[in-house]
Amino acid sequence: MAVRPIRLGFEGAMGASLSARLDLPAGPVLAYALFAHCFTCTKDLTAARKIAQALNEQGIAVLRFDFTGLGGSGGDFASTNFTSNLEDLRRAADYMRIEYEAPKLLIGHSLGGAAILAVAGDIPEAMAVATIAAPADINHVTENFADKLAEIRAAGQADVSLSGRPFVIKKQFLDDLAAHDIEKSAASLHKALLVLHAPMDQTVGIDNASRIFTAARHPKSYVSLNKADHLLRDPDDATYAANVIATWARPYVVTKDAAASSGTTPAGADEGILARETGLGKFQTMLVAGPHRMLADEPEGAGGLASGPSPYEYLAASLGACTSMTIRMYADFKQIALDGISVQVTHQKIHARDCADCGDGPHQDTARIDRFERVITLQGDLSDDVRKKLIEIANKCPVHRTLESNAVIVTRDSRDQ
Repeated sequence: MAVRPIRLGFEGAMGASLSARLDLPAGPVLAYALFAHCFTCTKDLTAARKIAQALNEQGIAVLRFDFTGLGGSGGDFASTNFTSNLEDLRRAADYMRIEYEAPKLLIGHSLGGAAILAVAGDIPEAMAVATIAAPADINHVTENFADKLAEIRAAGQADVSLSGRPFVIKKQFLDDLAAHDIEKSAASLHKALLVLHAPMDQTVGIDNASRIFTAARHPKSYVSLNKADHLLRDPDDATYAANVIATWARPYVVTKDAAASSGTTPAGADEGILARETGLGKFQTMLVAGPHRMLADEPEGAGGLASGPSPYEYLAASLGACTSMTIRMYADFKQIALDGISVQVTHQKIHARDCADCGDGPHQDTARIDRFERVITLQGDLSDDVRKKLIEIANKCPVHRTLESNAVIVTRDSRDQ
């Protein structure tokens, strides 16, 4: 069955139903992560989606939700504050603990990053925390409506515009901010910390990253997001941040036992490759080969997300990898001083009559065939005879032989197992 995001709901701090989604990997779940979005943002922010996708590729499931009064969640945003956001996060962790598994990784963007730091101590199962563009002083959020501060304090509330959307901010929101010390939370974290921040962030300055990083104790890491903006609007910036978090987090949140067990094939399936839809885009498919996870997709022009090689590119890659391995095995066996091998493989569907190297066959004039071309580069001080022999050995590659043979494909319904 295809794995698709699960739509969820749970009760928030103020009694409202909070809208959530759980993004699951195609293979076994090795760990769970909880994501907190930025001030007035939603769970569907580009950065949140990219991070969930990257973590899914590492076998990590991700829960992201809308805070009270935002996105698809119920409740009144004007009645919320930073304290209620923290309680929303605690309840999200409680929900995961009861229904699935407590999060081992906590991720927060902007004010969500500050919230994650503040609440991390209340989630003992969490082993690692990652913040993106987080403020070290949460009063920083008031800069979004600085021109309304006097009115809020005098009248008790004011209408403000944030990212082009109207919101009501009450005085209790401002008063609540003063009760929280993010640097103190970072100093008492006692969990692995990754701080990501862009030097040119115009919303939350880079000095905030320095303060959080300095306050925290080891293990801690800092990664610059180069020229990214605060919201990581450029998909390339979001993808970079997502991949960094996924790679960094895995050693902290995926145990050796879990990683080892992921190498076993799912119950009821034969050994081999498992291919499952991810639910992202039209064609994106997760390939699980033992402990390894890869994405397959189609180009954007064909309706895909271009998030991974196409099936035919994987087929060409198999031929290239097998060719290189076969040549290396022979060279080592014969003690040939071969310094390096590279194989470039291209694939085309052509008319048989246009293939000068294909020989005669049935329907030679009308048939369309798959033509793979290999260009092999051999590095080293090799004689012409040795080079010729190594090129001949390439044709003994098992994948080469499979592609040229009459392979048989048997298809069964999983229910017939």
